This record gives sequence, C-alpha cells and structure tokens, in this order.
Amino acid sequence: MLACDLTLTSPQENLACDEALLELCERGEADELLRLWEPSQYFVVVGYGNRVRSEVSLPFCQQHTIQILRRCSGGGTVLQGPGVLNYSLVLRADSSSPAHSITAANSFILKRHQDALAALLRAPVEVRGHTDLAIGGLKFSGNSQRRGKRFLLFHGSFLLNFDLELMERILPMPSRAPEYRFGRSHSDFLMNLKIPATLIKRALLQAWEADETFADIPLEPIAHLARHKYGSDAWNFRF
Repeated sequence: MLACDLTLTSPQENLACDEALLELCERGEADELLRLWEPSQYFVVVGYGNRVRSEVSLPFCQQHTIQILRRCSGGGTVLQGPGVLNYSLVLRADSSSPAHSITAANSFILKRHQDALAALLRAPVEVRGHTDLAIGGLKFSGNSQRRGKRFLLFHGSFLLNFDLELMERILPMPSRAPEYRFGRSHSDFLMNLKIPATLIKRALLQAWEADETFADIPLEPIAHLARHKYGSDAWNFRF
C-alpha cells in the first residue's frame, strides 16, 4: 500500500485532499493508499447529511472565527484541531474485496485498527457503535466512509491531546448518538490517548503494510475542490 503523511495549509484543502485521492483511484491513476494528517487550527466538520444549525453552536463559531465545513462522507459532526491525528484510507471496494459493502468495510478496517491499537496501548480496545473505537466505554476514534464505484474512502480521527472543553462549547449534544453514549457529555464520553502522534502513525503504517511513499499528490484537483466546493457556503451550509 502507498502512504503519504500530508497536512495541507487550509482546512478546505485537507478535506478536498481526501476526495481528490478517492477520485484519483477511481480513475485508475493510483492504487490503495493511506494518508495521515494533523490539523493546526480549530474548525468544525459536519457529516454529509448533518444540519448545521442543530449540530453546531453558530454564535460561538462566528464570535471566534471558527470555520464550519462539510465533508463528503456521512457520520456525525466533529471538531478538528491541534491534538487530533487524522487518517484516510482509499481501498478497493469491488465484490472480491474485504470492503465490498458498508458493513464489511466497517468490520474489516475497524478490526485491523482495534488489533493495532490494542497492541500499541496494551489496553482492551473495543469496537463500539457502528464505527467507534473505545476503551472502557470512552471513545477515542470516530470514522466514516464514502463509496465510489471501484474504491472507497474510509477516514477517521484519533483524539490524542485535544481540548474537550472547547468541544463542549462548540458542539451541542448530537442529534444522533450510539446507545453506549447513555446521554453523556462530550467530556464524559470521550478520552484522549495522551501519546505522541508518531506512535499511532507507525502502528497504522505497519498494520496496513504501507511502506511505499505516494508522491503524486493531485494538487490541482485539490485546489479546485477546496475553492469551489469546500470553500463554498452553498456546499458547507446546504443543510
């Protein structure tokens, strides 16, 4: 598998990069790959079908100039920022692939991450809800996917040293939550792993045998998507 450790300048470019990599593979110009990236600024990312006004504190974001963007995959709303490590997998999704369906992809990918993180952390990592990883019922990783005709994008984040108090101020209780949340606040439901990002990166690279560097970054498609889609209120505030 190919690998790239690539954090771009703006939030829009980082979201656009995932979609551009999926499109690149769909066109047959690249094969399976793993991208890793770490945001340097806070911004909100709503899931494809989320309603901004019900999932985000708009007044707080406007007062503190925190951008609100929409990603191309489903799932719930998240706050990105320093202390979060993100990964993006683009995998084959044909009928012979272990990721041939939504359910199969969730099981295949999360099981691999569960095993890799349990070995690294020496802790009983659990797969909870549909796409969460947790320890003792405390979530530290959320994930979502977007499926193309031949490939899928499966991406998610790991909480390492994130400001959970800030999350409380920006994100209200989500409109949909897994049963194991039991109505808990963000601070009571989430946990930071409190380890260096380099350790998680190494574990993921080893788990996916991503030992060949991917250098053909589709910069022009990324810039186009960042400007015309992820930089557009028509997309970000469509719901």
